[in-house]
Amino acid sequence: MTAPFDAAPLRPGKLPADLLAQLLASVPHADPRVLLGPGIGRDAAVIDIGGGRALVAKTDPITFAADDLGWYAVHVNANDIACLGARPAWMLATALLPAGAPASLASSIFEQLVAACRELGIELVGGHTEVTSGIDRPMLVAAMLGEATIDEVVRGEGIVPGDRVLMAGAVAIEGTALLARERPTTLARAGVPEDLIERAQRLLRDPGISIVRHAEALRAATRPKLLHDATEGGLATALAEAALRAGAGIRIDTAAVPVLDETRAVCAALGLDPLGLLASGALVAVVNEDDAAALPRGWRAIGAVVAAEPGVIMDAEGDTPLPAFERDELARLFESEAAGT
Repeated sequence: MTAPFDAAPLRPGKLPADLLAQLLASVPHADPRVLLGPGIGRDAAVIDIGGGRALVAKTDPITFAADDLGWYAVHVNANDIACLGARPAWMLATALLPAGAPASLASSIFEQLVAACRELGIELVGGHTEVTSGIDRPMLVAAMLGEATIDEVVRGEGIVPGDRVLMAGAVAIEGTALLARERPTTLARAGVPEDLIERAQRLLRDPGISIVRHAEALRAATRPKLLHDATEGGLATALAEAALRAGAGIRIDTAAVPVLDETRAVCAALGLDPLGLLASGALVAVVNEDDAAALPRGWRAIGAVVAAEPGVIMDAEGDTPLPAFERDELARLFESEAAGT
C-alpha cells in the first residue's frame, strides 16, 4: 500500500475509490466460473454453476440504522441481487449485539428478518448471533444468494452513446426516513413540522427502500444493459459509478430527477444535499434508446449516455459536473455532530 494511504486516516463511509481500486487490483482471479467478480460500482458477484444457470452472491452490513435492522438487511441485499437480474432466494445473517443489550433486541431483529424474507420469498438459511464488546449499537451483516439464467444476468456491458439513463423511485428515500427516525427532535427544532417528520419516517416502508419490483418490471419490458441501486453516497455516487462501468459520460436532466417534499425539507433543515444522501429506494438503469419509448410504471428517463470521458454531467444543455461526494451526507452529518461542529 502506498504511503499516502498509510498516512491518511479513514473517515466513516465508503473507502476512497482510489484506495478500493488499489486493493481490488491485488485480488487474484483464477476461477473461470466467476463471471463477475469484485469491482467498483458492482453490486454482486456472478458465478457460473453449470446448466446455463448462475449463482449471484452479495454481502452488505447495516450500520447506520438503530432500528429495523433485520428489515433493512433483507431489502438492501435483495436490491443488489435484483440489480444483477437475479431472483433473491437465500440469506444468511450475522447479528452483533452490544454487551448489556436486552434479549428482546435479538428477538426483534429475528422477527424482522423472518418477516422481510417472507415478503420477498427468500429463505433464511443460517447465520450467527453474538454479544460482543467494543460496539455501542447493534450491527447486522447479511449475505444473500440469488439465481438466474446466464442470459438473464445484467452485466453492465454493451453500453454506447445514445443509450438512455432511467430512474425508478425518488432521491434519498432511505436517508430521509433514517434521519426523521434518528433525529426527530433536531428536525423539529429546525422548524420542520411534526406531520412532515412523521411522513418522512414512514417513507422507509411507503414507498419503501426495495427496488426488487422495479427491477423485475423493467426486465419484463426491456433488456436493461445496467441496473444500479443508489445506496451510500446517494444518487450522484450511483450515477458516477454507472458512468465508470459504462466507460462513458452521462448527461443528466436534474429537473427530471424526482425529489420528495419530505426529502427537501429534511435536507434543508440539516444542511445536506439530497443528491449525496443514502438512497436505497432509487434504481438507475441504462437501456437502448428504443427501449425508453415505453417504460413500465414507476420508471422515467433522466438522461443519456454521451461520448465523453467516464464521468457525470449535470445539466441537459451545458457541461456542469454533477457534485461528487467523498462520503455519504449522512456520514458527514454524524461526524460533524460527534465533533460538536
